[in-house]
Amino acid sequence: MKRFLDILRTIADPRHLRRTLLITLLVGIWLSLFNEGALLFVAPWSIQLSAKVFLNFLTPFVVANLGLVAHR
Repeated sequence: MKRFLDILRTIADPRHLRRTLLITLLVGIWLSLFNEGALLFVAPWSIQLSAKVFLNFLTPFVVANLGLVAHR
């Protein structure tokens, strides 16, 4: 349990969070435009499209934090 709390503290540290959120924003926008670009501007947003965009942002956030935790 202590290890898990250490991991959460590392992820929530403002210095790390600022960096991982910037990565999330940039990569999430890129992935959304690349993967769902045609639908984003033409079709109405559905639950399915919203879920895909959410995952396009969640993925780089998880990967950036996994790299951070693995480095520590």
